[in-house]
Amino acid sequence: MSIPNEALQKLLQEIESRAISSQQQMQLTKAHMTAKQRDIRMLQLTSKELSELPSETPVYEGVGKMFVNVPIDAVNKRLTSERSEASSEINNLEKKLHYHETTHKNSRDNLEQILKSGGKA
Repeated sequence: MSIPNEALQKLLQEIESRAISSQQQMQLTKAHMTAKQRDIRMLQLTSKELSELPSETPVYEGVGKMFVNVPIDAVNKRLTSERSEASSEINNLEKKLHYHETTHKNSRDNLEQILKSGGKA
């Protein structure tokens, strides 16, 4: 028994659109991961620079249009928490990327299987 041409065409279009969507989501997720990794590198560099300063050095953080004197320990705590948040976001993005890679692969496999079978069920 073969699948009618209209149904086969609709099925192929649906699978193809799912594959394209997954591929776009993969690219977007990779871009987000790259941005987060860049943020982590900047946070690490800032922490390294702060660790080389004497503890009595005044440190200022920008708040709106002004700068406020903040203890080095508070800045280090904030940098550490931001770095851990960014790392957890990268882990979530890796899971999301794996999901989209799997979806894309499955869509491609389904397309190939349908095309090889010639539309027969």
